[in-house]
Amino acid sequence: MLTSEKAIPERRTRSLSMVKQLVEARAEMLSLYGTLAGKKPFTDVEDVSELLAEFCAQMIDYTANAHFQLYRYFAENRERRASIAAVSNKIYPRIVDITQSVLDFNDRYDSDQQRHELGTLEADLSRLGEELAERIELEDQLVNALSRTRVPAS
Repeated sequence: MLTSEKAIPERRTRSLSMVKQLVEARAEMLSLYGTLAGKKPFTDVEDVSELLAEFCAQMIDYTANAHFQLYRYFAENRERRASIAAVSNKIYPRIVDITQSVLDFNDRYDSDQQRHELGTLEADLSRLGEELAERIELEDQLVNALSRTRVPAS
């Protein structure tokens, strides 16, 4: 087998592994989101603050890993499969916008002081939830495109 022929299955296996990690991190983040949202009306400030810190950390990990492991690959135009490149080109600009919303939420609730000022948390969490739902729908388009690509048998 030629070196370039061997590299194709390795790249595809690597991209499918990145997708698996993305989906797992996303599931963990969504679980924490649901637990946090379930604390409404956010009266137990200590409990909510601790959960909010954990949620923000998981959300940033998920977002950063997705960006640096998967989306960076597409942003650098390294994808050779036309169908997958078309999906990534379509969704990536909106993914970038939503990533900024995630960072803005994290910045707002990143400090202990801000985590104890929960007056706008319900509205902010609701907006964030809508953004995350859209991001997941977009990501799933890419996940589906990548999943349709078969890794050739060695």
